[in-house]
Amino acid sequence: AQAVGVCYGLNGNNLPPPSAVVGLLRSKNIRKVRLFEPNRDVLQAIGNSGIEVNLAVPNSELQNIANNPSAAGSWVATNIQAHPAVTFGSITVGNELIPGPQAQLVLPAMQNIYNSIQGAGLGGRIKVSTVVSTAVTTGFPPSAGVFTPQAMPFMVPIVQFLARTGAPLMVTVYPYFAYVQNDVISLDYALFRANYDVVTDGSLRYRNLFDALVDTVYSAIEKVDVPGLQKVDGLDSAARIPIKVTESGWPSRGRSSGYSAAVDAARIPSAAADAKVYDATVSDASTYNQNLVNHVAQGTPKRPGTPVDTYVFALFNENLKPGAEIEQNFGLFYPNMQPVYNINFP
Repeated sequence: AQAVGVCYGLNGNNLPPPSAVVGLLRSKNIRKVRLFEPNRDVLQAIGNSGIEVNLAVPNSELQNIANNPSAAGSWVATNIQAHPAVTFGSITVGNELIPGPQAQLVLPAMQNIYNSIQGAGLGGRIKVSTVVSTAVTTGFPPSAGVFTPQAMPFMVPIVQFLARTGAPLMVTVYPYFAYVQNDVISLDYALFRANYDVVTDGSLRYRNLFDALVDTVYSAIEKVDVPGLQKVDGLDSAARIPIKVTESGWPSRGRSSGYSAAVDAARIPSAAADAKVYDATVSDASTYNQNLVNHVAQGTPKRPGTPVDTYVFALFNENLKPGAEIEQNFGLFYPNMQPVYNINFP
């Protein structure tokens, strides 16, 4: 199966109609999309297209769904069962809510959506997970990765749930934000361009930051005990949970300097963490995303040969996305469907 998809965001007032977008996706051999919210027009356009959908339950709906199994059932009926022509691969319940004030809602909402999917007879096809950022972990080198004290109380039962249901953990992985926030990280390491071992971690060697970030999360997962499930090769079944990367990308324009919440969310442990001023370029964005697309099928040093299913953020430049100029310039395409730069999808 193809390891790479794209995030199809709708945060713009000048985006092309969904039917045209589906044509664009097919012409570029993109067969997986992540949607940040259900949209009937988009789902109808995707129906019978052969494009698999990773669909989010928006954060705004979590409280209702966590507290009311019937709300979960109606969400599944309205957004999944009403679209039998759409291939749904997974549903994510909550986006980067751990740690935080809504963190305690995530697992109950996941369980209610999971039960509704099972009740609809879709359990064999659709996995239920949540999305966390790499900020739920700390520790360096990657083998030392653990969940932070703030995230641990929420992540342990979630990892146990994922292990029992055979679902992946969804993670947003942004070497870009780690790079701009951290003086000690080189651009070559962030862009998959380093031709030497930047980090040596026992027998594992790292030449790119993406792998190091993903393997730090794998290490944290492996340290979670899952009672009652058979150990394999001495490891809990938690150690077999795959990671899927629901967002990774690089902006093509805009300046980053100093602190932002998004940068903080992608922080990685290091020596002196000083932000740098960086002007995004089309060349760097193109380099990152093409190298990402080419790389993820190989797996990581910790899990060689296990593809890291990854969604490139994002399909379009979205002019209503809040935040700094970089935030509106993560797209592979302009809203007129012309490429910002060319990426070849395998």
